[in-house]
Amino acid sequence: MNRHLDHRNPLVFDVHELGRRPGAMQKVSRTVPAPADLGLAGVIGVPEGSSVQMGLRLESVMEGVLVTGISRASAVGECVRCLEPLERELNARFQELFSYPDADGRGRPVAEPGDDAEEDEDRYFLEDDLFDLEPLLRDAVVLALPSQPVCREDCLGLCPQCGVSLNEDPDHHHDAVDIRWAALQGLVATDQADEKDNVNGAAEPGVDEKQEK
Repeated sequence: MNRHLDHRNPLVFDVHELGRRPGAMQKVSRTVPAPADLGLAGVIGVPEGSSVQMGLRLESVMEGVLVTGISRASAVGECVRCLEPLERELNARFQELFSYPDADGRGRPVAEPGDDAEEDEDRYFLEDDLFDLEPLLRDAVVLALPSQPVCREDCLGLCPQCGVSLNEDPDHHHDAVDIRWAALQGLVATDQADEKDNVNGAAEPGVDEKQEK
C-alpha cells in the first residue's frame, strides 16, 4: 500500500472530485518530467527530466478508481548491431484499478490490505484520494520499449573481425582462410624459402670459379 504520497509530485494524481460515485468520470492531461531510470537500463530509455505527455481517464467504480491512459515521450538508446545512437517515439498504454483501502463503493468493509501480503503486491491502492502513477508508468514503458533496439530494420552492424561499420561499407570483407589448409600453406611457404636459399647457395661457388679462371 502506498504511504505518504505528496500531492506536489507530478506523478501523483488527486481523485477526490470523483467521490465514491460509480460511473463518475474525469479526464486529465498533464506533461511531467521523466523520473530517473525510466526504461531498460543500459539499452534504451526516456532521459531523466525530459517531457512525458500523459492522457488519463479516471473512472469511479465499485472497488475504487479505474485508471486508463497513454504516455508519449522520446526514448534514446544505442543500436545493438552497429552501436550508433538512436531515438524512438514512445507510446505506452496502461490500465489499472486503484482500490479503496478500507471499503468498496457500496460502503461494505473489505479485508485489510495487510491480510494477504502476496495479493497486495499485485494491487494498487488509493491513499487519501491520491494515487501514484510512477510504478504503473514504469511497467508500461518497459513493455513498450524494444529489448533489442536497432537503428533500422536492415542495419548490417559491424564487421566481427575489425569493427568497421558495414552500413558505411557494405562491400567490406576479409579473405577467409580455411583453417584446414593453414598448416599446409605454412609448409609450402617454408619449402619455397628453403628452395630459394639453396639456389642462392649454389650460385655463389660458380662466381668464385669464374673469378679464379
